[in-house]
Amino acid sequence: MVSENCRRAPWMMLGALAGGLALVGLAFADSLVGVIIAWTLVQVSYNFAQGPLSAVMPDRVPLRRRGTFAALSGIGLMVGALGGQIVGSLFFNSLTAGYIVFAMFALVVLALFVVANPDYPSTKIEPEPFRLNEFLRTFWVSPLKHPDFFWAFTGRLLLYTGYFLVIGYQLFLLTDYFGVEHPEQVIPLLGILSLVGILISTVVSGPLSDRIGRRKPFVFASALVVTLALLLPWMWPDLTAWMIMTFVAGFGFGMFQAVDTALMSEVLPSAKSFAKDLGVVNIAATLPQTLAPGLAGAIVLLFGYAGLFPVAIILGILGALAVWPIKPTR
Repeated sequence: MVSENCRRAPWMMLGALAGGLALVGLAFADSLVGVIIAWTLVQVSYNFAQGPLSAVMPDRVPLRRRGTFAALSGIGLMVGALGGQIVGSLFFNSLTAGYIVFAMFALVVLALFVVANPDYPSTKIEPEPFRLNEFLRTFWVSPLKHPDFFWAFTGRLLLYTGYFLVIGYQLFLLTDYFGVEHPEQVIPLLGILSLVGILISTVVSGPLSDRIGRRKPFVFASALVVTLALLLPWMWPDLTAWMIMTFVAGFGFGMFQAVDTALMSEVLPSAKSFAKDLGVVNIAATLPQTLAPGLAGAIVLLFGYAGLFPVAIILGILGALAVWPIKPTR
């Protein structure tokens, strides 16, 4: 149960509650300024919950099992992201109801997690004196002192940006690039295709990386698979090509998602502040999903829709190469 002695649970619940209220506000926003403010609050609030939630793995999972755990958490992440697209398409003509449903769903699910997985009490932990300057400095991780963390963070940032640069712009690609008249009828199928690819690769890659004790090969392989997938609709601008790409790219991204969290947990700068460090790591996953659509819009204005694919491919390759210098993991 949530109590005053819990370390993580209260922050998770407060983030979920604030995020739900922000989503409801977004549902009733009737101006661009209102949408921007509400969406900003949504991002801040849910990341408020995501930070302590991401600390569950180093809190409770042994090092040798983290690949499997990362695979399971990766499945949850992508089922949420892609399943949300599928369910969201059902509210295509009733956005207000959709926002309210998702707000309630997130709050209920996170509450169930907190109840079913009791938090560790903090009664035996002696808190250090709070100093604002020291607190703010903890969010800066020096690339010189902690190069492995820097490279892992950069790799995740680039790979996520490349993937969501294209996937996050899917609705406009369907309507304006592929000429689909009713995208709400196609998006559920695309979500299922991507989800199947992700589930297959995630279930296999996470436990396999634990067994062979290697993470990097899976990151490199995922970048290669996603790159090959993105080449298809770039060279063949057709809905069929996009469907094939959705499955193959999902397979590649699932491979990355299965091992990346485990890789990140092995290069954290400090054992004392891993929750904070994982909160910083979470920025590399959430920031691309927030900014990628805006970046995609700028690319489309400059180079057209076809310009999204080579940019995403380059970012994916650079993200994989960024993992190469990491020393503590193979």
